[in-house]
This record gives sequence, C-alpha cells and structure tokens, in this order.
Amino acid sequence: ELNELKERVKDAVGATKAAIEEGVVAGGGVALLRVAKILDKLEGENTDEEIGIKIIKESLSQPLRWLAKNSGADDGWVFKKVEENSNVNYGFNAATLEFEDLLEAGIIDPVKVTRSALQNAASVASMILTTEALITDLPEKEDASPAGNPGMMGM
Repeated sequence: ELNELKERVKDAVGATKAAIEEGVVAGGGVALLRVAKILDKLEGENTDEEIGIKIIKESLSQPLRWLAKNSGADDGWVFKKVEENSNVNYGFNAATLEFEDLLEAGIIDPVKVTRSALQNAASVASMILTTEALITDLPEKEDASPAGNPGMMGM
C-alpha cells in the first residue's frame, strides 16, 4: 500500500513537471480525438501513407473508447457524442458518467504526454508499414463446456 502511494506521488510529480514545461489540454482522450479530426484533411502521397494516416486516426480514438468501456458506458455512443460536439474541451467524465468541459472539470493531460503519445502512434504506424511481417497475439477461443445430463441432478 505504501509503495502504491509512493508511485502515485512520483507519477503526479512527473505529470506536474510535464504540464509546467508545455501546458495542458483536456484529458480523457479528447485532445487525441481532436487531432484525429485534423487528420481528415490530410492526404497521403501514396497508398502506404494513406494506410498510415488511417492507423494513426484509429489509434487516436482508442483512449476515449477504453475509458468509456472501462466505466461501463457504450464506447460507440460516447465517441459519437464527443466527436459531434464543437467545444474542443468537451468530453466524457468517466468518474461521473457525464459529458462536460473537461478542462473546467480539471480533467487534464500534459501536452508533453499527449504529444509523445501522438509521436509514438506515428512511429508504430511507420513500423507496421515498413515491416514485411507482423506478429500479434490472438485471443484463444474458449470452447463451451457441454451441458450435463439434466436427469442426473438428483444423484
């Protein structure tokens, strides 16, 4: 318990330093979703670049979707509602399950962290496009157990 508290304080100090360096944006995946919207205007020079843009756009929507899923909300509905709102800070507060201006609510991300996430997404997209093979871990399908003989329940 003490180690967890120590890690939280360490994370908070790091986030504060990052926020001081480059500022803050609305958290909850909203800033990344707004960047994805800007990518709609970007056209690749070839098929590989178009695929790369599509990969980055898809990855940028995932933080918002996962926050919604983890809170028990419908991620598609949350995504659509946030995407359609013109307020760049409007998002889903997973703690209260309400939509609001996240900057005003104090739900923020340091720009430095958000920028790094975007750069990493671009790096992964580039790597996928230049790699001739991609290895992934597919989830195993669970076989349904056969139902027992209902006539044997009384034995």
